[in-house]
Amino acid sequence: MSSNERLNDIYRPQAQKNSSRVDYFKLHTTFPTDLPRPVDDGACNHLTNFAIPSIRLPPTSAPDNPVDISKLEGLSILFCYPRTGAPDEVVPPEWNTIPGARGCTPQACSFRDNLPELKQYGVKNIFGISTQDTPYQQEVRERVRLPYDLLSDEKLAFMEGLNLPWFEYKGKKLIKRLCLATEDGKVVKWWYPIFPPDSNVHEVLEWLKKGRR
Repeated sequence: MSSNERLNDIYRPQAQKNSSRVDYFKLHTTFPTDLPRPVDDGACNHLTNFAIPSIRLPPTSAPDNPVDISKLEGLSILFCYPRTGAPDEVVPPEWNTIPGARGCTPQACSFRDNLPELKQYGVKNIFGISTQDTPYQQEVRERVRLPYDLLSDEKLAFMEGLNLPWFEYKGKKLIKRLCLATEDGKVVKWWYPIFPPDSNVHEVLEWLKKGRR
């Protein structure tokens, strides 16, 4: 049994194991139109001109060569997301009730699809960050063909070091959806809350096209 098949068997509910094939790719790259909208609770206000401490996170392409966020050269876009679903994981109803939780894969794919234009406007690095572990992130990166790395904050060093907003789900701390533009070890722009999730990349592009104003 392959690793993907093992993941499928772990996360697929019993009813789905015995049912006909479901389009799980579509399930995780689309989202309902009636999701609750997150509100700006001020949890990111402190990030304006925030000096990032030295924090090293493992990337999906080279887990043994951690990326030091504070030493990234050039303009970097770091989008944080709560979690992506496993290949055959059916999204539970309670997940949809959490404002801003649903839509992590569409957000990641929107950065994938707009990568050339982001590079054209001077973005040197793009990373997605979640508190999921590296093997989990490697699977989703391969499955949806992301041309950039995901970074694992499994130990919560990034979340706690920047005092990022989070929520708890099934006993795990997850970063609320937000996005940071960093340069020379400092946050130069942030976006929070983000809704709908796939609008984030267009907000970033608009900021870049306006000369970062």
